Amino acid sequence: MSALKTAKSFMSQSLQHAKIVARRSNERGHADHGWLNTYHTFSFANYYDSKFENFGALRVLNEDRVAPKTGFPSHTHRNAEIFSYIIRGELTHRDSMMARGSSDVGQSKDSFYRIKRGDVQFTTGGSGIAHSEQNEHDSQPVHFLQIWALPWKNGLTPRYHDLSVSDEEKRAGFVRIISPLQAGKAATVDQEKAAIPAIAGTIPVHADLLMGASLIASGKSAAWEVGAGVVTGTIDRNVYVHLPMANAGKAKVRLPDGTVLGEGDGAFITKVNEGDMLQIASVGIAEAEVVILDST
Repeated sequence: MSALKTAKSFMSQSLQHAKIVARRSNERGHADHGWLNTYHTFSFANYYDSKFENFGALRVLNEDRVAPKTGFPSHTHRNAEIFSYIIRGELTHRDSMMARGSSDVGQSKDSFYRIKRGDVQFTTGGSGIAHSEQNEHDSQPVHFLQIWALPWKNGLTPRYHDLSVSDEEKRAGFVRIISPLQAGKAATVDQEKAAIPAIAGTIPVHADLLMGASLIASGKSAAWEVGAGVVTGTIDRNVYVHLPMANAGKAKVRLPDGTVLGEGDGAFITKVNEGDMLQIASVGIAEAEVVILDST
């Protein structure tokens, strides 16, 4: 049986109800400012397309490359859940809640963060926070995903979290990185401070949203469980699959309906429900780094 027939056979057995629409890399918004080369999956800055304003709780998915000794100066955010996923290089994050201090993820919350490959840094903008993101390295650019989610409530207390996930963990399958705050929309002040996520070991987000990532070897596959058994919206979830431009165009993945994504491509998957299994196969000549955002 051919690879395409195999994929369609799997689709017919388990995800025939799903609708999958590719978002090709060259269709994204793009701007090259010299110091910043950025691609926008959704409307952002000077790029606007009414068809791509958000996808469920997912509002922004920018794939950024920032030149050495440059970056985003201090700027203000409100009412957005903002996270950075580092693909290559390093990025230094400072905000109005931090004092200059130690530079390593996982140390004092009074520090700035120099985040590297495998690190995710998360900020609840809430009632207002000013932050900067700089590539302070002398010679290496930084390549990262900048992601925003729409919170379920405005005016939240600004907070930030960090998490490190090794490549070895991601090679074992999809690693869940972000999950909803366990206490939900009605969280008390104490529950907000406790910041307990629905999935232990993940970063809590103020949205019905999950994020995961995997490194899939050529010829292998990995499965994502939609909703992971912890979400409030169990029907008609919105799952976005993104393949970062991480391996010079050598990585490709195949989705259950046979759609093949190249680097920089993504796919909108709708009409899926909690518990559905999304199988993603790596069909390029290089390992594929896959990021999934699963929300209502």
